[in-house]
Amino acid sequence: MERVYIGDLKNHVGKEVTIAGWVDIRRDHGKLIFIDLRDKSGKVQMVALPNHKEAHELANTVRPEWVIQVRGMVNKRPERMVNKDEANGDIEIEMLEAKVLSKAQELPFEKGTEVNLDTHLDNLPYTLRTPRSQAIFKVQATIMKAYRDFLIQEGFIEFNAPKLIGEDAEGGANSFDVEYFGHTAHLAQSPQLYKQIMVGVFERVFAVGNVYRAEKHSTSRHINEYTSLDIEMGFIKDHTDVMDMENKLLAYIMKELKEKHAAEFKLLGAEIPEVPEKIPTLKLREAQEIIKKEFGEDPKNAPDLEPQHERWLCEYSKKTWNSDFIFVSHFPITKRPFYTYEDENDQGYAKGFDLLFRGVEITTGAQRIHDYDMLIASMQKKKLNPEKFSFYLQAFKYGMPPHGGFGMGLERLTAKLLSLENVKEATLFPRDLNRIDNLLSK
Repeated sequence: MERVYIGDLKNHVGKEVTIAGWVDIRRDHGKLIFIDLRDKSGKVQMVALPNHKEAHELANTVRPEWVIQVRGMVNKRPERMVNKDEANGDIEIEMLEAKVLSKAQELPFEKGTEVNLDTHLDNLPYTLRTPRSQAIFKVQATIMKAYRDFLIQEGFIEFNAPKLIGEDAEGGANSFDVEYFGHTAHLAQSPQLYKQIMVGVFERVFAVGNVYRAEKHSTSRHINEYTSLDIEMGFIKDHTDVMDMENKLLAYIMKELKEKHAAEFKLLGAEIPEVPEKIPTLKLREAQEIIKKEFGEDPKNAPDLEPQHERWLCEYSKKTWNSDFIFVSHFPITKRPFYTYEDENDQGYAKGFDLLFRGVEITTGAQRIHDYDMLIASMQKKKLNPEKFSFYLQAFKYGMPPHGGFGMGLERLTAKLLSLENVKEATLFPRDLNRIDNLLSK
């Protein structure tokens, strides 16, 4: 008999089925033994009756996380036993036959027990099985799918950027060094240089991939390996075209989350934000004036925003425009990467932006320099050797349109969407200063 997924059982009421999965909970009521069985599609209650002797005996021995296969009858539950608040709450499986596919050893703690973050991360192969963790990564998977679907609809082509590079996008700072056949290579901090090259090939491109930052931080918002969602688009008038594209992308992602994951957001006590038709935008200097006026701190002339400033600006955006999102543009060009375009009408400031969401920066983007000579001059101004970027510079020798793009951290976006306290909770297998799977101090 072909296996049926638990999520499809409502289509098989009154029929015999074969299902398989993990024992979630076992409840022994003497003659009646109840087992909640789960697979990738859902969970169902099963009952083992004494008249099915072998199935009853097996049900008496199984424990949580054992993997079993069951042949059973899909029955409607008695009216008084119906649970309207859960999927499959109106059916149960009468166990006719069962066999053990795999036994679980002693569990480190009961599933769903509240543990500290390190204990959670040390036991990820087990703790990822909880409904909470499953909800987080179901949402994250939909974010990635929606990101891809939207950009493909907008004429973007996906490409895979290399992770081993000769120079990183910021000129070599904070990169992990790798021995490469007698030479030193780096793990990529960004696909930036490659996505610019690909604009010269396809005009509009995007990438999904891991990037690496060798920064010795230990905060709730940073990890050393994360998934970067990157786009680059050609023939733009300026950075505002990129901002408009991100605005539409976020609206599409939130629409998909509302349609597919209301239950997961409810479980996590989180709210899916509304994306304004046009996300409010402030120049950095305007944002600093607001911080001074509204919050009493004067960050004037600071080249960037501090974490507290980001929180205040999001608070102001929510109060003023009812928006969880706010763009901040025109950071000092001296503090932006060499490929960033300076605003010819606002000398000293970049045609670039950060997107803040619920108190934290989730995106950095900009218009890029597309003129070869201008790019060389920018490199030299930042004391970079153009010869080290000769491969990248070929794209600009042979003609590049005005272009720009952004990079967004998937894990940070997930964490803020789901109101998680630490970005590591939204990272499947996080790497940080103290951890590469297990704690390095162990």
